[in-house]
Amino acid sequence: MSDTDLHIDCRAADDGTWLCGVTVSDGRSYTEHLVTVSQAELARYGADNNSLSMLVSEAFAFLLEREPKESILREFAISDIERYFPEFGPS
Repeated sequence: MSDTDLHIDCRAADDGTWLCGVTVSDGRSYTEHLVTVSQAELARYGADNNSLSMLVSEAFAFLLEREPKESILREFAISDIERYFPEFGPS
């Protein structure tokens, strides 16, 4: 992920869920993704509203170590990662 840039923009939805728009760019092309993070997921992963962007950034670093940006789902809940990569779960 050394030559990859992430831009993460999170906003709260009316139901308390966070919606995080993520742009992944490698200088040649980019992909856009929407990641939802519920309050329960924040707690489960040991994060809070202040560390939300870091959680999403770490999730994308994890994913990009395993697959190209074009293979990452365009829209998913952060806990969906565990369905494909069980090792992503909280430590």
